[in-house]
Amino acid sequence: MVTNLPAEAKAKWLKVLEARTLEEKIKALEEFLSAVPKHKGTENLREWATKRLAELRDELEERKRKATRRGVSFLVEKEGAAQVVLVGLPNSGKSLLVHKLTGARTRVSEVPFSTTFPQVGMLRYEDIYFQLVDTPPVLPGKGPYNTKVMGLCRNADLILLVLDATRDVVGDYLTLRKELESAGILLSRPRGRVEIERFKTGKVGIRVTMMGELVNATVEDVKKLLASYNIYNAHVKIMGSVSLDDVEHAIFGNVLYKPSVTVVNKIDLGGNAVVQELVSKAGVPGVVVGVSALTGEGLDKLGELIFRELEIIRVYTKSPHGGVSNKPLILKRGATVLDVARRVHEDFVKNFHYARIWGPSSKYPGEKVGLDHVLMDKDVVEIHLKD
Repeated sequence: MVTNLPAEAKAKWLKVLEARTLEEKIKALEEFLSAVPKHKGTENLREWATKRLAELRDELEERKRKATRRGVSFLVEKEGAAQVVLVGLPNSGKSLLVHKLTGARTRVSEVPFSTTFPQVGMLRYEDIYFQLVDTPPVLPGKGPYNTKVMGLCRNADLILLVLDATRDVVGDYLTLRKELESAGILLSRPRGRVEIERFKTGKVGIRVTMMGELVNATVEDVKKLLASYNIYNAHVKIMGSVSLDDVEHAIFGNVLYKPSVTVVNKIDLGGNAVVQELVSKAGVPGVVVGVSALTGEGLDKLGELIFRELEIIRVYTKSPHGGVSNKPLILKRGATVLDVARRVHEDFVKNFHYARIWGPSSKYPGEKVGLDHVLMDKDVVEIHLKD
């Protein structure tokens, strides 16, 4: 049910949305929490806000540490085509996995919690690289690094769950999934999605674009809910099957979906049968693969699986009468020529005349298309501008 927050709490949440610096966000979130009443309807919201506050405080501490160069930081700047964060219980083999996949000098040990800070390596897949981030282990409940690891997961493009084939893989998977969900991170694709783009200037009003359906609610209900949060200028996109609760979750941004790949490590010891057991008993979304970081079995599959689950494509640009770029643009599946033009330069959109396409999405080499042409992986795009 919608939380029915008092007007004071809703007004304070707007200050959270408008905060720019970490210090401002922390102060605004503290004030918001103090204004949220404690009752059954706000339990989940209060729990999420408390954990988010802890993440922000940790991030502020890490930034200060990095600025003064005191020790190793938990902040990991994104590099490569995507950032993949590894999550696992103690001794699941994450560090050895990252070492074998990337050559990074991770700390490999049978002693629990030998990894205390993120370790980064780059995994090559064809002509692109994925940034793999090894993390300290997660423990059920309040592990010493849980909050910081969840902060890394919120920023990641994909989560790689690492399980130990010699343990209870079903129980361990459910434990990790519960920790992620308690931090507002979903591994299962939601039945619907809501995007809210707020406008600070102009009197746009509330514009609702329906690309799905509202369940037990109307567009007017959506507008009333946003108005109760003093949001009067926004574009709301409804995708899939969406309830009014989903709209409120989108206002808070407290639920994130992250694609995932589940890796059952040490199958040289536990056997491949545990992979099938996990699939049949735990309802794992995404792909499950058995590997052995020790022997290398199955490791050659991971780059392709990560690429597939990220739902990204590579698009290569070409200037008229020039060569094709060596470095591709990384775009989400379903991207159009418009997305390429925006990525290259905003003036390319304003002065766009037409584009020529070579590759899987073209009917013939050099096909002439417009901004709305949907691209595919390994397409080559040549944009022509107005004279």
